Amino acid sequence: MMRKTRSVKSPNKIACALVLLVQALWPTHGLAAKPQPHGPAAKPQQPGWTALQGLQRDGARVSAVVQNLTGAELYETLNAKTRLSPASITKLVVAATALEVWPADKSFETRVMLNGRVQSDGRVTGDLILSGDGDATLDHRDLWTLAGQVRAAGIRSVSGSLVANPTYGPLGCDNVDRCEALESSDTAFNTPLSALAVDFGTWCVEVIPTTSGEPARLRACGGTPLPVAVEGSIKTGGARTKENFWIGRSTADGGDVLKVGGVIAQGDSKEVYRAMSDPAMGAALLLRQMLAELGVTIAGKTRVQYGPPAQADSVLARVQGVALREQLSRMLRYSNNYVADLLTLNIAAARTPKPPSQLSEASLTLTGALTRNATSGSSSPRLFSGSGLTPENEISAAEMVSMLDYQYRNTATFPAFYGGLVVPAQAPFAFLRGGSREWQNRVALKTGTMNDPVSVCAVAGYLRRKDGGWMAFAILINGSDAKRHVPLYKSMEAIRADIDGLLARY
Repeated sequence: MMRKTRSVKSPNKIACALVLLVQALWPTHGLAAKPQPHGPAAKPQQPGWTALQGLQRDGARVSAVVQNLTGAELYETLNAKTRLSPASITKLVVAATALEVWPADKSFETRVMLNGRVQSDGRVTGDLILSGDGDATLDHRDLWTLAGQVRAAGIRSVSGSLVANPTYGPLGCDNVDRCEALESSDTAFNTPLSALAVDFGTWCVEVIPTTSGEPARLRACGGTPLPVAVEGSIKTGGARTKENFWIGRSTADGGDVLKVGGVIAQGDSKEVYRAMSDPAMGAALLLRQMLAELGVTIAGKTRVQYGPPAQADSVLARVQGVALREQLSRMLRYSNNYVADLLTLNIAAARTPKPPSQLSEASLTLTGALTRNATSGSSSPRLFSGSGLTPENEISAAEMVSMLDYQYRNTATFPAFYGGLVVPAQAPFAFLRGGSREWQNRVALKTGTMNDPVSVCAVAGYLRRKDGGWMAFAILINGSDAKRHVPLYKSMEAIRADIDGLLARY
């Protein structure tokens, strides 16, 4: 599935979110618990990369490395130090860095706090505060859990406001699509980033068919009425009616409006996700609606406040997000850009004294994972996002393989890191499942693709030797001024052919 994403510096960019599956088991390699820098010890044993060199002769730019992780010799190299656009394989850098910052079972918390006191009759004089630490996995079910805990605490009415309180922000938009989403959106993929958001910062709308010829019902996926205005209607057709309905979101006078139309066939309901203009506000509005359903009324407005709350006397409710190891696995399997960029911001918030205000600044904290073995005087790789959405990102195959080498030798974190990679035999897309039996079963990788301003096809991960040993590899193929677009199938054919040849030898 491809979608258009543009950076502020390069307005025409298409990112691909590839759905990947995880390999559940990883073989024990029995190396030391503390990783040590382990650079390559020898030059390639024999010339290779025949197919990739063919792409290069046709005008593509290529950087490629395969390194043996047992003896550390380089099996194959091609322009190893040439930095190219990596697309989504930057998510491997996010995973590696996150596992340095937190343990694999780390989770991010979302809380409802009170800055007043609860009277004996359930009345609260003060505000309710919805505070988020950057949980990218918070969903509408979690909001129901919070609402239920608030009700169970005896709260019946609140005299003050419901305050959404992200732990950092406000954040500038580094990506043109995300900037445009501040005004309107017809997709789920351009949500502005926020440390407090629900359902990946989207309005989850359930469209429920009714009687043929009558309007369909629309509600929030949590089962409550939508807390924002809806303009238009979606007509219910017959069971065999060809569906053709749409939902868009625009923002007027500071509030989101959903604009709908078209026809839905009778049968099962459909869920549609549309980016919010202000995810923190959207999460608070949904929580307020859920509280109302449980009989908790709030007299004041719903508003957003950044920074520490003025006062918090107690915590009424809390939910823990998905453990980091699972977040990383989902991010890598499904190439989730929102999770990758929010984790990048969370990493910066944990590592730097000043809260992050721009994704591009936060991404500077990722480069350390790529430069451990860098020679003195080497410039740092260019990273402006963890998701890989920015075409200005540049890394080399050598830098990626150096990072993969380090992760392999870190026995404490390697299971969580390796667990998110896809084995081609288990992949849902034919372009990965094709190839030899060795390709299908002896490869675990992350992919990345784009096609604007030039095409990008990148893969990186691990290969298994015939003797059970391990190899790390990275291949980046970019278009050039001479040949701006290399078809994806041609890039993958070349990658599979050369990897197959190498697996046949080792």
